[in-house]
Amino acid sequence: MLQLHVQDETSRLRAVVLGTAESNGPTPKPEEAYDPKSLEHIKAGTYPIEADMVPEMNAFETVLKKYGVTVFRPQLISDYNQIFTRDIGFVIDDVFIKSNILPDRERELDAIQYVIDQIQPTQVARPPEEVHIEGGDVMLWENYIFVGTYKGSDYKEYITARTNMYGVEYLRKLFPNKIVKEFDLVKSKIEARDNALHLDCCFQPVGKDKAIIYKRGFREEADYLFLLQLFGKDNLFHIKRKEMYHMYSNVFSIAPDVVVSEQKFTRLNNWLRKNGFTVEEIPYAEIAKQEGLLRCSTLPLIRDSKSVNR
Repeated sequence: MLQLHVQDETSRLRAVVLGTAESNGPTPKPEEAYDPKSLEHIKAGTYPIEADMVPEMNAFETVLKKYGVTVFRPQLISDYNQIFTRDIGFVIDDVFIKSNILPDRERELDAIQYVIDQIQPTQVARPPEEVHIEGGDVMLWENYIFVGTYKGSDYKEYITARTNMYGVEYLRKLFPNKIVKEFDLVKSKIEARDNALHLDCCFQPVGKDKAIIYKRGFREEADYLFLLQLFGKDNLFHIKRKEMYHMYSNVFSIAPDVVVSEQKFTRLNNWLRKNGFTVEEIPYAEIAKQEGLLRCSTLPLIRDSKSVNR
């Protein structure tokens, strides 16, 4: 059985579910787009194709295995997008939580059932129907659970609003000993440059005390100021609007000092190296056209405890 253990975003990774771009299916129709960035590329004729995305995901798998990580992949569903496993589930401590995702994507959970079957049934949770929550909106840091949400009264009208306040309250009840802090995110149905689809599209911790952040991704300045005070200005890498669009904050940590990043993120990668990180650069720009990047493609199952990081 899998002994689940995830308590933060950066401790040494041991096991992960990595999505797949194989048998990805045809380019969606505009009305089938889940987010404004995909829609933009569908209309422009630049939506990514399988032949370009498979090598990107294979490069990611190669880096993960280089560090001895056990990599699970979803069972293939013909002509179906299975890239973004972060959306469909996530682990907090030793509990696997199945996301209540968009109904059209429920089959993605079925494709990793063989992994879920290796987890003690008592450690698998499925929220009630009214709870909307996706893994891209959930981050662990020290004793905090950070949760991206959208508090606008027009929540139901936004396909880009993926986690509701019922989701926040669900985590508070499930983990009463942790501090659940929600962040009200900026959403747009039509402009990807002004849409924080998930929390990891505008914020992510790296290392032991640093983070990447996009100030304008938060509807309330108080939420940004909370993170500014928690991490300290000198420990934050502030990204710009165009960098947020290209998913600069959606890198992935294999260890406290090892980050996988897109090879074109020059400004970020230089900052990471300056601060002592090993940066594993890979091509991932085609997958980014679907408003998701490296963190979105992963579902960590096992990380070391902080005391044994090495």
